[in-house]
Amino acid sequence: MNPPRTPINLTGRLSRALSALDGLRSSQGLPALRLPSLPKMPLHMPGLRMPNLGRRQPQRPETPLPAGARFLSETFAGPTGRLDYRLYIPATAPSGQALPLLVMLHGCTQTPEDFAAGTRMNALAEAGPFLVAWPEQTQAANAQRCWNWFNPEDQGRDRGEPALIAGMVRQVTAQHPVDPRRVHVAGLSAGGAAAAIMGEAYPELFAAIGVHSGLACGAARDLGSALSAMRRGGAAGERVGRRVPTIVFHADRDSTVHPVNGDQVIARAGAEGLHATTERGEVPGGHGFTCIRHTDAAGRVLLEQWLVHGGGHAWSGGDAAGSYTDPSGPDASRAMLHFFAQHSLAEG
Repeated sequence: MNPPRTPINLTGRLSRALSALDGLRSSQGLPALRLPSLPKMPLHMPGLRMPNLGRRQPQRPETPLPAGARFLSETFAGPTGRLDYRLYIPATAPSGQALPLLVMLHGCTQTPEDFAAGTRMNALAEAGPFLVAWPEQTQAANAQRCWNWFNPEDQGRDRGEPALIAGMVRQVTAQHPVDPRRVHVAGLSAGGAAAAIMGEAYPELFAAIGVHSGLACGAARDLGSALSAMRRGGAAGERVGRRVPTIVFHADRDSTVHPVNGDQVIARAGAEGLHATTERGEVPGGHGFTCIRHTDAAGRVLLEQWLVHGGGHAWSGGDAAGSYTDPSGPDASRAMLHFFAQHSLAEG
């Protein structure tokens, strides 16, 4: 079983190289180099703008499609710009029948194809059935393909990236048989933070949201506060508008986005007045987990929080064919689909 893929620690490599150089200087009677200590910083961080070195993540071969399935390449264009996306239509989709739509927002350095391979959502859509839309962030918008969740212009309704994603949803709904009451959005890391924003900015579009290893809406207002929020949580404050059903996955050894951010997503979603129950378990041969479900008076689970014990910054239960996955954790994809199936905008 392949281990989760982790960011490259460039500063660690540089420190070791400098230590080796100091050893050589010492053997020749020369004084050691006097350089400032280097901070430990992972290369890939949600929302962190790095120089564009002209390199792109290698394209992974796409998973072969079942006979009759389609994985379309589409574009939405609106007043705030354009957004390329992939749309998966399962072979099992009944002709003319309106289906749920799931929007999946990838993490930094990822592509829709890579994210699809890691989460296996296209394969799961066959059993649904449901449609899956995979928006693609560009290097022009962010050098590492991160959704810009920390920018104020990308945190609200009818502007920036939220307007593009909402416009894409409306376009897919107009062009394909989509049940507008059953549209959901989920994401990983920067994509998880963007999903939290979409739930607050467009509560009339999304029946529920999923935030995996992400941050609460409003956790940061610039790059400096974004880095601080990722290390120790942000000042997200209270939610705006109605409570949107929310499922959260986070690992307790996530060194990129501190797990306290998962607590803050749940707190902002609003657990007041709900009844909490706790389940603990373990994946055979894998990670243990704690799941807290918050139900209303009718017994509906409105908030669900999974804490994966021993996991890192990776999609829990994902496929090693994609980046940033941890096959040893509980299956986040299936848990999210089970949660989403319980919620539609018809609930009022």
